[in-house]
Amino acid sequence: MADSARTTTTPFSLDAYLERIGWEGGRRPDTATLRGVQLAHLRTIPFENLDALGGRAPSLDLCDLMAKLVHGRRRGGYCYEHNTLFAAALEALGVRVTRLTARVVVGADRFEDRPRTHMALLAELPGDPQPHLADVGFGALGSLLEPVPLTADTEFHDAGRRHRLVHAPHRGPLETWVLEAHVAGGWQAQYAFTPEPFEPADYEVINWHIATNPRSPFSRRPYVQRLTPDAHLLLDGDRLTVTRTDDGTVTERKLSDETEARRALAEEFGIDAPEGLTLLR
Repeated sequence: MADSARTTTTPFSLDAYLERIGWEGGRRPDTATLRGVQLAHLRTIPFENLDALGGRAPSLDLCDLMAKLVHGRRRGGYCYEHNTLFAAALEALGVRVTRLTARVVVGADRFEDRPRTHMALLAELPGDPQPHLADVGFGALGSLLEPVPLTADTEFHDAGRRHRLVHAPHRGPLETWVLEAHVAGGWQAQYAFTPEPFEPADYEVINWHIATNPRSPFSRRPYVQRLTPDAHLLLDGDRLTVTRTDDGTVTERKLSDETEARRALAEEFGIDAPEGLTLLR
């Protein structure tokens, strides 16, 4: 976007954002609004890495995020895009937000072996001494659907999913928190974080690394997620997996070619893939 355009464009519009996610509830900075807006966001704007797949780090500028995720309507983004936009919405609603980074530790033997590559948020509501972990950008079946209080060893039920926060040993001066999800009959660690704030410049570096590093999974294959009230849809490479919300039934099919992959993105995820982008490699 040209510099002259930036001077005349409003970076963020709360009205446009809430219209995009279909939120018609209250706008008070309270727990009900925080939960409702997070769930509405998750069920409306898909998770996708198509910019990174095309070799380009997506912009985290609010003007660009509004154009792509809000006004564009046929695209989504990954964690830095989603949570940067969500943080702006929460702040416009009167919520104090601390931006965090986390280590994605699904399947990890040692948390320290995983770099901090995920963006999450701490949301503080006026008059509430307990901050909440809020996150609309974790592209996994174990993601939070609603914010949960930053309280250890307590099970939370968020829109049908089960989560808890626990502490993990850590050499540093701050407590390490671990988000766990109850999946496949047991508790599984999702990501680990400490509560110190990170700044936009930090995410610019992490975003560039994740999008452009040839060893990053996001630069090598499509990874797209969509959440509906009935199911969780995931496109991982050429595999389309649908997990039913009611009984956990999983169906999977392999996409045969580029045409079928583009059709699946359009019909199942509501995403128009950029022209010239090769999805299946």
